[in-house]
Amino acid sequence: MQLSVIILNYNVRYFLEACIRSVQSAITALDAEIIVVDNNSPDDSCDMMRNTFPEIQFIANKENVGFAKANNQGVKVAKGEYICILNPDTIVANDTFTQLLQFTADTENVGSIGCKLIDGSGMFLPESKRNIPTPMVSVKKILGNKNSGYYSNLKEDEIGKIDILVGAFMLMKKEIYQKVGGFDEDYFMYGEDIDLSYKIKKAGFQNYYYGKTTVIHYKGESTLKDKTYAKRFYGAMQLFYKKHFKRNIIYDIAVTLGAKLIPLVSKPEKTTQKQVQKYIFVSNSVERFKQIQAVYHSKDCVQVENLDHFFRQIQNKYSTEIILDNHFIDTKEIIQIFEKQLGYYKILPKSSTFIVGSDSSKNRGEVRMLGEQKNCV
Repeated sequence: MQLSVIILNYNVRYFLEACIRSVQSAITALDAEIIVVDNNSPDDSCDMMRNTFPEIQFIANKENVGFAKANNQGVKVAKGEYICILNPDTIVANDTFTQLLQFTADTENVGSIGCKLIDGSGMFLPESKRNIPTPMVSVKKILGNKNSGYYSNLKEDEIGKIDILVGAFMLMKKEIYQKVGGFDEDYFMYGEDIDLSYKIKKAGFQNYYYGKTTVIHYKGESTLKDKTYAKRFYGAMQLFYKKHFKRNIIYDIAVTLGAKLIPLVSKPEKTTQKQVQKYIFVSNSVERFKQIQAVYHSKDCVQVENLDHFFRQIQNKYSTEIILDNHFIDTKEIIQIFEKQLGYYKILPKSSTFIVGSDSSKNRGEVRMLGEQKNCV
């Protein structure tokens, strides 16, 4: 088998379903499998998996064992030569895996490879390509340099060598993952991807950023930027430095203070009220358009089948919500439309009864059920 896609889920049932639909479309030409591990989600994720995707290998933990241990569970049963660690709040393009597997076949000494990540508004996520977070880099970040630690000399759509990948999307040979010991289970959440990337690099392999394919990472579903996040993240950084760097009293003090003080001042991003004046449904289905109209109960909802005409419809992106029908437009083209940043985006996944999307990488996304006028998260 070529590839095993491992998705760790916690409490994001609708985003998980949308993610799986996109992965299924992306592996049709491959000898591949999907493995889902659930960390005791309080929502109906487990029931959804058993009822909607009975053919997918599913591991339901009775407790939340953390990111590292749960992904290690998935890798242990994976049959693929390659594995892809994938967040449940992602949407992959139709050709993402085929492109990356071809690149690894053509390139020597590849350790792990990541791709271009954008959020639900189409904005590039700089953590797609990161430097090693040395103590000095971390101190700069603590002092307010938000760009510290990112590869600024490598363009978003380029291919190049990098040090650190983000755990939302990491593809590598299973034997490399096993050789370096996989995810370190001393980490519960955050820092595991940094640690694994660094171990791969220290083992003599080269990590790569591949900017020719793009994946949506809603991010707010799995990385809420609040005090709990800050406490866990900087705690993970302390663990990383203790494992991989020589002790230095100045860095120790700076990172320790950061781990204690930043959680106290961290606040989640405020949600601003959208002023949507027009809803554009990009689809060729009259039936699904009627369902969309019912959901938005708005006379300002219009249907567009021609994409050129669709782009001309957009006059003010801050007043337009765009619902993209995955039955009509393939996932790769949907992602390309996201990257144009034309408005607020939602996706109607294939074979699904809901619309999903997110306007910010800092906050929870939005789910609207077809046939109901209510929002879910």
